[in-house]
Amino acid sequence: MNAWGTLDIATAIVRDDLNSSFRKTKKITIEKLPDKVLLNIFSYLNHREICTMARVCKKWRIIAYDTRLWRHVSLRPEISGLHVGSLEALLALISIRFGPSLRYIELPIELITHTVLHELANKCPNLTHMLLDFSTAMQLHDFSELQGFPTKLKYLCICLSEVIFMEGFMRKIYNFINGLEILHLIGTYEKVEEEEEEVYEVINVHKLKSATPNLKVINLYGINFIDDSHIDAFSSNCIQLECLAVNYCAKVTGSTLKVLFHRNRRLRCLLLSGTSLQSEFLMQVDWEKCPIQELDITATDLSTEALTDMLTRMPGLRFLSAGQLNGFNDSVLKAWMETGNVRNLVALDLDSSDNLTDDALYKFLSKYGHQLHGLCLSGMTHITDSLWQSVLPILNNAKIIVMGTPERLAGNVLIDQLMDGLANNCPNLQRLELRWDPENLRFSDKSQKAIDTLRVKCLNLKSLVISDGRYYEIVKANFERADRMTVVRTLTNCRVSNYYLLSNYKDLIFN
Repeated sequence: MNAWGTLDIATAIVRDDLNSSFRKTKKITIEKLPDKVLLNIFSYLNHREICTMARVCKKWRIIAYDTRLWRHVSLRPEISGLHVGSLEALLALISIRFGPSLRYIELPIELITHTVLHELANKCPNLTHMLLDFSTAMQLHDFSELQGFPTKLKYLCICLSEVIFMEGFMRKIYNFINGLEILHLIGTYEKVEEEEEEVYEVINVHKLKSATPNLKVINLYGINFIDDSHIDAFSSNCIQLECLAVNYCAKVTGSTLKVLFHRNRRLRCLLLSGTSLQSEFLMQVDWEKCPIQELDITATDLSTEALTDMLTRMPGLRFLSAGQLNGFNDSVLKAWMETGNVRNLVALDLDSSDNLTDDALYKFLSKYGHQLHGLCLSGMTHITDSLWQSVLPILNNAKIIVMGTPERLAGNVLIDQLMDGLANNCPNLQRLELRWDPENLRFSDKSQKAIDTLRVKCLNLKSLVISDGRYYEIVKANFERADRMTVVRTLTNCRVSNYYLLSNYKDLIFN
């Protein structure tokens, strides 16, 4: 901290225009910077760091409390590191530090009380985004006296508990949330044990849909009680629906999809990864009239017949994620090319679809690779660097590429040539993931040159993910020497997905 006070950020030597002599050098320390410059510097810090800065001096404390630095606030310690010790402290923060500037807030279960919600409604009139985390709740606070709730919310995320029933709380807020456009209900998918346990419907979706007629984006993630009847309920009331995500809702079979598409003519994005889709229901859908442009059917066990029937009849598909499907084979790809409409496709994910041959993929990419912005061909041992080297010249518009498999290969991957190919053919590349086992990567003393070429030519590269190992360390050091500190990551803390290309990607983000 002492270094900040003495840091010499500029030395101004002022030349005298009359006699060309030099005046005495003048040192400017950070203490003499204008408040608006300091405020801008503080804006690059997270809130935990800002709280630390507030202890330096009175001036910095005033700047740290500027409400413009507290527009997006998470009070969940596991996410932000911020912990509010008491409700009184939070009420003071709402009144003094947040106020009209607050746009987004995340609250853990212990801070969700009728008093807090009432204060947010009164003191933060511009609050539009809220996350309420009930996931660790063993019991709820008493909301019988709740009379106020933020009324300008456009985004509401509720993390559900496994056993706590939410209807008492929800009944109190129904009249305040009819302006919602984005709704997230997040379940406990990752906590579910293998043993079958009794499933509780902890929130009444059929009542909720009546209170939220203006929804455009609905994300029901990993909720163990969500089934087709709940999709039918939302579709009957939310005529403006544009995006529906029910990833990892295992009871969804697709029986109401035909009705969904008939009612919701604006629906463009449907995410069904990890559901229990049945082929017979998908083959009943009128895909020719279907407005869907973005579709995720990863890990759904659909048959080859159903996949062929669907893809050859969809008129405007732009985004397809169809990984981990045994039914997706060469015949599906061939039929899609011959009788389907592929000219609008910009993103394709076929992760771990082992029944596709490299020959069929080469033919497909040779014809349509130039239009792809995102391509994922990971998880297949027979797709090696040789196929990638042959198709990279075609992928000149690619922004996202995922390749490789963590399984040990019989041969080796010549990573230097691959890096050169990426650098010379994919100038728009933003995200790249190499999933190969580090033991399969072969590189030479010239590796630095290949990495330099990638770093210099792919200036938009934001994320380069590599398996932890010696090559990762080499690449990481190279980028850090060029002051690109956050680009290179390992598979243990980052995964790349075509989801970045979804039209509603930012609306679908939750944590």
